[in-house]
Amino acid sequence: MANPLFDALFRPHLDSDRVFLELADGSQWRFREFLICAARFANVFTDAGVKPGDRIAVQIAKSPEALAVYAACVKAGIVFLPLNTAYTADEVDYFVGDATPGVVICDPKNEAALTPVAERHGARLLTLDGSGGGSLPGLAALVSDRFETRDRQSSDLAAFLYTSGTTGRSKGAMLTQENLLSNAQSLVGYWRFTEDDVLLHALPIFHTHGLFVASNVCLLAGAQMIFLPAFDPDAMIAGLPKATTMMGVPTFYTRLLDDPRLTKDLVGHMRLFVSGSAPLLAETHIEFEERTGHRILERYGMTETNMNTSNPYDGERRAGTVGFPLPQVELRIADPDTGAAVAQGEIGGIEVRGPNVFVGYWQMPEKTAEDFREDGFFKTGDLGKVDEDGYVHIVGRSKDLIISGGYNIYPKEIELLLDEQAGVKESAVIGVPHPDFGEGVVGVLVSAGDLDTDAVAESIRSRIARFKQPKALFVVDELPRNTMGKVQKNVLRDRYKDLFAK
Repeated sequence: MANPLFDALFRPHLDSDRVFLELADGSQWRFREFLICAARFANVFTDAGVKPGDRIAVQIAKSPEALAVYAACVKAGIVFLPLNTAYTADEVDYFVGDATPGVVICDPKNEAALTPVAERHGARLLTLDGSGGGSLPGLAALVSDRFETRDRQSSDLAAFLYTSGTTGRSKGAMLTQENLLSNAQSLVGYWRFTEDDVLLHALPIFHTHGLFVASNVCLLAGAQMIFLPAFDPDAMIAGLPKATTMMGVPTFYTRLLDDPRLTKDLVGHMRLFVSGSAPLLAETHIEFEERTGHRILERYGMTETNMNTSNPYDGERRAGTVGFPLPQVELRIADPDTGAAVAQGEIGGIEVRGPNVFVGYWQMPEKTAEDFREDGFFKTGDLGKVDEDGYVHIVGRSKDLIISGGYNIYPKEIELLLDEQAGVKESAVIGVPHPDFGEGVVGVLVSAGDLDTDAVAESIRSRIARFKQPKALFVVDELPRNTMGKVQKNVLRDRYKDLFAK
């Protein structure tokens, strides 16, 4: 049977005893044992009644077993739905209610909180911790290590990734096998990955960057990964001498630069450093090159499209740009209102078309139609320009998106919570420059009487993920507005732009 994504990423390694994953403690997983684990998981899922095209939602710590859940879903034709491990039970409740997965997998420590969520939406709850324990591995030990790969087509859904909307309601971006495979194929060629590569992987795997970029690229190339549970300076410094490549968010690079152990000798053998998920400051580019002799390669992607552009492997990696459109990806700069192309060098909306672009939002046909042009171009919501040399520059975001530590944060979701709090008349949430996270979340509140910002912060803490929580709250008499009554967030961003300056 044919299953394009499984056939390309996993089938070539079924009988391979080559090392696939090396963990922080030095232990290793070989390709063959990894795929045996995936086959056992696939049997557990199908025994639970999950069929091809059904969803499985996972909110679990990064581990080889967690990655094997993804492989099992591909093998069984199940749509994989990874959720940020920082999401609260209230947040997970929305995703489970919207996606209606047959199975929810969580960390055992969250079992009590998520049991009623799973029961409310008719899902079976299984557990998996970061050390390979839990009810899922327990069940997997009782089933066959053989599983017949399900027949799928390139147009079949492979994953959902939720991306928040400016209305506060998250949208499930539906990604097909072709979306994921075509992008991995482009990146393997563009970045010249081979089976001789070793990728230092400290990214989360509930996010496009760590899963569909880093992991898929290594699987397609047959490369090895040093698979760290999270960014840790000591583990990174220990891993770099054994790696040939590294992918990270800007925060990884700023923190490495704070460590005097990062030297040219430490990384002299490396061939590629990639950064994405947030803009890299020009000074970080310069300092990293001066310290290591390597120029970081920046690229541009998003949840709905995977990767769209990349600075070149050979040639100038130009700071402040995200390079050129990848093979098979068409990119244009258009008037956001009319869709008409703007002149080269002028700023407009970034629109893309290609096999990497998702097929729409789950159960949101109106929103899907709104975000696509009639000719198939997807309106990214980012503002940019193309310079005279063809490099793409991202100059802003039309939807006030905040990117902090590589994670997308949509102000409206936080504003709705803030507006509910005692003493808050209205609020505006903005992102301002932050030396470590790229942008820091700031809440600006208008008082309706007695207003205790500490009490407000405490009240919302359990209701939203930590990375979304404002790093500072300010009280003002009124929010700046234009003649149409719209809050001028640009004025607020300018007012607080130096808040986190070193």
